[in-house]
Amino acid sequence: MIKDAEVGMDAMAEERRAPRSRPDRGTAPRDRDTGLKQERAVRTRGQVLDAAAEAFAAKGFPAVTVQDVAQLAGVTKGAVYFHFANKEALAQAVAEEFYHVLGVIGREVEEAGLPPLEAVAELLVRTAVVFRDDTMIQAGARLQIERSLIGAEMPTPYVGYTESVTRWLRQAKQEIRCPEATARVLVSAFFGAQHISWILNDRADIADRVQEILGAVLPGAGAAPGKAAAKA
Repeated sequence: MIKDAEVGMDAMAEERRAPRSRPDRGTAPRDRDTGLKQERAVRTRGQVLDAAAEAFAAKGFPAVTVQDVAQLAGVTKGAVYFHFANKEALAQAVAEEFYHVLGVIGREVEEAGLPPLEAVAELLVRTAVVFRDDTMIQAGARLQIERSLIGAEMPTPYVGYTESVTRWLRQAKQEIRCPEATARVLVSAFFGAQHISWILNDRADIADRVQEILGAVLPGAGAAPGKAAAKA
């Protein structure tokens, strides 16, 4: 009996020493807290960037202050500076978004598998729609014009867009004699038209102006509006 009692006590002692498994309660509190902070930071950065775009589109780079952006975003100046070192960094970020959106439009048109001239028309019409409707694009367009006033390195405008148009026009060998020159004319006409439309009509008629360009430069492609124009 004594021996049995000793065995039982030894077993109890061993059980106490053995590590006990803990129930799975998902992410640890510290990890959850970190995740929430990251989500809030991403959300705040987006708010600040949208506010900067709104301010730049409406007032232009020289007239905008960090305080303007903070007020529009509904955050403190400190929150703005947490994500962006200065006003120039805000302008750079808005410009990057501008070119990112243009790149997305180009890829979407590429994936649609349209004939070359229709692809060019679709690209221009879709771009016209976002120029009319998207504040980030409007801000990016204004920053392109004011790039000499921004004390930071900005992307070189028009180059990538012209390359995309040129590539499609080269594929239309029998219809376009000089794709490089035609691409330059189209891009110059497009960005000039969007600027004139902005000054005169707040871009309300930009889609119509682009159709006029297509009708004059690429009659076959401009005869029928692109898919984006049908949605506009």
